Amino acid sequence: MTTTPRLVAVTAGLSQPSATRLLADRLTTATRDHLARAGRDAETRTVELREHATDIASHLVTGFPTPTLRGTLDAVRNADALIAVTPIFAASYSGLFKSFFDLLDPADLDGTPVLIAATGGTPRHSLALEHALRPLFAHLHATVVPTAVFAAAEDWGGTGDSHTAPLPSRIDQAAGQLAALTPRQHADAETAETVTPFADQLAALRPH
Repeated sequence: MTTTPRLVAVTAGLSQPSATRLLADRLTTATRDHLARAGRDAETRTVELREHATDIASHLVTGFPTPTLRGTLDAVRNADALIAVTPIFAASYSGLFKSFFDLLDPADLDGTPVLIAATGGTPRHSLALEHALRPLFAHLHATVVPTAVFAAAEDWGGTGDSHTAPLPSRIDQAAGQLAALTPRQHADAETAETVTPFADQLAALRPH
């Protein structure tokens, strides 16, 4: 068993640089800082889905991941805490974001604490976190932290209003909740139960 938490951030931003990646980075830093204050040094990794777009589409069609995509999926499955950030398109998560998480089995994130976040051009899209992202991760059996973070264009330099705290405060609150839910121990890869991916089981049935 090891006590170093594995924190993985998945970001579905399409541009470079990306506000979605920026929000993921700030959430990662804030969560790592909360863990550090509790005496826990986190191992962090950021997954840029735009770099895997072709492999994701291929997997959806063929049912077989490339070695690179398989490694990325395994990193998400084995995360002790997950940060998931998407741009909002047409009042919901992006197609790339949904396509990636469609590759996971419902039990893959069973009990994993997840911080959901999104970016958009207007605060009116913020409800997508509740009607789209939260149900998605509930379906995946994840434990979603109470505070979801939405960053509209004006939030990056804004100070909030009478109804909404400024973005840095919301980031800190959500990160603190994620850090508090991050388990203190996990099984090392060498001692964890070996599970053969379903795609590999299907491949073994094909005639040679």
